[in-house]
Amino acid sequence: MQAEHPTKLLIVDDLPENLQALNAIVRGEGREIFQAGSGEEALALLLQHDFAMAILDVQMPGMDGFELAELMRGTDRTRQIPIVFVTAAGKELNYSFKGYEAGAVDVLYKPLDARAVKGKVQVFVSLYEQREAVRRQVEALEEARREQERTLAQLNAAQAGLQRALAMRDEFMSMVSHEMRTPLNTLYLETQLRKMQLERGNMAAFGAEQLQRMVARDDRQIQSIIRLIDDMLDVSRIRSGKLSLRPGWVELSGLLRRLVQDLTPQAATAGSSISLDAGTPVSGWWDEFRIEQIVVNLLTNALRYGAQKPVHVTLRVEPEQVRVEVRDEGAGIAPELQEKIFEPYERGVGNEAPSGLGLGLYISRELAEVHEGTLAVRSVVGEGAVFTLTLPRRDAPPA
Repeated sequence: MQAEHPTKLLIVDDLPENLQALNAIVRGEGREIFQAGSGEEALALLLQHDFAMAILDVQMPGMDGFELAELMRGTDRTRQIPIVFVTAAGKELNYSFKGYEAGAVDVLYKPLDARAVKGKVQVFVSLYEQREAVRRQVEALEEARREQERTLAQLNAAQAGLQRALAMRDEFMSMVSHEMRTPLNTLYLETQLRKMQLERGNMAAFGAEQLQRMVARDDRQIQSIIRLIDDMLDVSRIRSGKLSLRPGWVELSGLLRRLVQDLTPQAATAGSSISLDAGTPVSGWWDEFRIEQIVVNLLTNALRYGAQKPVHVTLRVEPEQVRVEVRDEGAGIAPELQEKIFEPYERGVGNEAPSGLGLGLYISRELAEVHEGTLAVRSVVGEGAVFTLTLPRRDAPPA
């Protein structure tokens, strides 16, 4: 038996010299002997240890060996321990019958035959060690089975994740192709139209006013392509941990006025309007380009899903932070979708088919968190949505 799993034997006798003699007979390599001078002491040990066998003296004051055996047989923990009785009484008292009736596997009479005792003990020790070895093997097999199940579950989860990633990749490529094709088709058609006019010698089609409209249309399509490419690059930087800021001293209320003014024509085209409440000037160390990117994303979404109703922008200045709120009066966002919309490639559902790659809110939240701020949404279905960008105020550049 290995040293870390010694076989434990219990010997019980009220006479110390008997315990010493019995200990000398049954001890051996890989065994640990526990001694008890009474039935009560034996019960305490039985509750603490798992024994291969118990050798009990029959005649003890107080609780005798038979009573102790009956208690052992009445408890699940000790019911299976083999019991050997030892007695100095003569065989004519018929202790053997009473001992077997109490659940003993053997009854030994004093003076003990050391060789016989050693042989009997060896048999029970070997049986116990075999049972324990089988039990440990079963436990090891069960643990191996559980580990295999865990590994299989991990493999299944990895496979499912891979399938989701592949499906997301295919969907992403489809979205990119669709979104990129729209401005490219427009540019291609414009080019073909101009080529046809040139071949016909129709130079009147290239007057100052017509050229101005052509340049404006081309600029819109090119900007759409640039935005798509920038979004894809930002996602790549975020996932590789290479997204960085270039903070500078930014006056936020002025930035908001400029953005609202720039997007007012787009709002008018969408049949909406943008109002601004940013009367309190506030400055801080932020990346102006990235803050502008967040606000433009929020305003563009508000115009897209705002049901052609007014969009409201509010700047709230607090001692430790500033909050930019963009509120629309559209259909609102269901509670179960309010976190999902910040995941990549998630696109909202409005009256018209959604456009874009579904990356705007994902990138915006990441940019807010890089600023050590937050981007959150509050919404009630049928009552519109409020997106709140919270930024910390700093009087010095961040580390």
